[in-house]
Amino acid sequence: MEPIGVLHPGAMGAAVGGELVAAGHAVYWVTADRGANTYRRSQAAGLRPLATLDELASTCAVILSICPPAAASSVASAVAATGFDGIFVDANAIAPSRAREIATILPTVDGGIVGPPPGGPGRTILYLSGTGAGDLTALFTGTRVETRVLDGEVGKASALKLAFAAYNKISCALAAQSYALAASYGVQNDLETLAGSTLPGTPLDGPSALSGVAERAWRWAPEMQEIATAAAESGLDPGIAEAAAALFARWDVFKDDSNVPLERLLDELR
Repeated sequence: MEPIGVLHPGAMGAAVGGELVAAGHAVYWVTADRGANTYRRSQAAGLRPLATLDELASTCAVILSICPPAAASSVASAVAATGFDGIFVDANAIAPSRAREIATILPTVDGGIVGPPPGGPGRTILYLSGTGAGDLTALFTGTRVETRVLDGEVGKASALKLAFAAYNKISCALAAQSYALAASYGVQNDLETLAGSTLPGTPLDGPSALSGVAERAWRWAPEMQEIATAAAESGLDPGIAEAAAALFARWDVFKDDSNVPLERLLDELR
């Protein structure tokens, strides 16, 4: 089994790492500059600690980068500085152009994760593109991470991830804005009733789900900026993604807090 490194195991990274551990792989992470929550997640997932990135690079044949979008380039640069000569998988929500930039500093397989952390409700799909993408699918045999290889170069998987997130997450921003607007005029309950009867199963149906969005908004705001970049580079107006980024940024204060009352979430948007 291949030794695999995960940088840096947040909720998604730890869950993906745990799946690889369950499949029989030795999975490592770097403890330097990581907090207590990361340590607990990694320990619970069965990941093995190493003190430095140099140790990880010399131990592992594959390194998965699963981190907030803003950190993707710095993580890749740090890995490149170690002289790592294995397979680097950038599985972050970044613009295709940034994925291609990363591929210029070390051999990279482009990845895009769609869905929740494995083990939760819904499917977790890892899209892969670029040279060597097909070689990675065997690593996930027996896990709850489904891999799909896309034809083409680095950037394809990132593009698909962002295109999906543009609809999936901006629709949540629209629902939040709609409920804040309705609350301002005293028709919030009426909007919820209307949405339940005409748009069941959408983000507008059931505003209580917005608490789950708010706790992840600190990651979603920079992801919206990546979508805006990708849109602009393809000749599309980036405005809708930039507006969603601004909305999610207002919820930064609720990082990892799923118990914020809806009224407070809506107040933060005014």
